[in-house]
Amino acid sequence: MSIPQWLDWAQRLQSIAQTGLHYDAQPFDRLRYEDVMQIAAEMLAAGSDTALDEIKPLLQIDKGHTTPKIDVRGVVFQDDKILLVQEKLDNYRWTLPGGWADIGESAGVSVAREIYEETGYHARAVKLLALYDRNQHAHPPYQYHAYKAFFRCELLSDLREPDPRNVETGEVGFFGEDELPELSTARVTADQISRFFAHLRQPELPTDFD
Repeated sequence: MSIPQWLDWAQRLQSIAQTGLHYDAQPFDRLRYEDVMQIAAEMLAAGSDTALDEIKPLLQIDKGHTTPKIDVRGVVFQDDKILLVQEKLDNYRWTLPGGWADIGESAGVSVAREIYEETGYHARAVKLLALYDRNQHAHPPYQYHAYKAFFRCELLSDLREPDPRNVETGEVGFFGEDELPELSTARVTADQISRFFAHLRQPELPTDFD
């Protein structure tokens, strides 16, 4: 699986512009990098059918040398079923609990926090199942280049204590491999979940990566 060519070009142009602006560019170079950033924004807007005014602020959030963003996801099994949550921002489609890793947290701590915030279960990370390049999998186009870290996690208790601050996710449930609901493919794909069931059946499998 590869991303559309226009998205690859736009991501690379945005990376060149952001990194160039970070390293104290001279006035004329700064203007050129700003022009490159504008071109990247126009490509993203045209390719995604999104208004340019919506795209440009997103490209101005990150500062510094450009690196891929990190998305952490928790893979929790119980009675041969996988834990999923409804994503409110994606029409209540289902996904593995998770989100962007936070500054100041290790990846394992981040995924445990995300599981609690989105499901109400306390858990701990026990194994990195996969580190995927988002661009190499069947996710819909996205303006940022991102890596997706999927951790096998164990529940510390069967007690569920929903976080009252949670506004991102809806229902929570465990699903068998042959009974998956409609997935939020921006966050996880059916092929990825199938692979994690393979890890459940064969715990000795090594970590997957692209």
